[in-house]
Amino acid sequence: MTILVIEDDIKTGDYLKKGLLESGYNVDLARNGVDGLHMAREQSYDLLILDVMLPGKDGWQVMEEIRRSCDLPVIFLTARDQVDDRIRGLQLGADDYLIKPFSFTELVLRIRTLLRRGVVRESETFQLADLKLDPMRRKVTRNGVNIILTNKEFMLLHLLVKRQGEALSRTVIASQVWDMNFDSDTNVVDVAIKRLRAKIDAPFERKLIHTVRSIGYMFSEQP
Repeated sequence: MTILVIEDDIKTGDYLKKGLLESGYNVDLARNGVDGLHMAREQSYDLLILDVMLPGKDGWQVMEEIRRSCDLPVIFLTARDQVDDRIRGLQLGADDYLIKPFSFTELVLRIRTLLRRGVVRESETFQLADLKLDPMRRKVTRNGVNIILTNKEFMLLHLLVKRQGEALSRTVIASQVWDMNFDSDTNVVDVAIKRLRAKIDAPFERKLIHTVRSIGYMFSEQP
């Protein structure tokens, strides 16, 4: 497993690289957002650890640009500790958000959990209408067209497809996909659904993701 760390603080960056190497990971380190984004695009990584306050491009910008092209799992590791910052990170497509100062043991546990989630062990292929989802290969197609999803988008679609025909509440979705208690003041689930619809439904005539008023969302051929 190879991890990319984008961290401009010299001591923190060196500490992360040394600790992750000792934990058995291959590690590349970028000191600014521009170099880090270039490395993330040009090389293959299993996970990205990303700071927010970076020179060149900040972490928000890096996150946005990465999500336009790939599904690389991302953990924000930052001193930005406001709830709004955490929500923004998740809305941009991050898989986790850890506040500095941090426990290195906790970081490693979160990395292991996230990487395990990326290895979906189900062999069953799901199909509804012209959409096919292959959990083992992490592949999604509609009408034969390959659809690229982020890690969270794939987890969200996988949940919806497995429980197709069920109206899933935002609370259930948040707990299953983000391991978080749903707060009615946040719109993380709604934003994620909107992004998933843009990829899964918008380019196609038949819509499969439906809003169930006062409850949440349903994956079904029927509205």
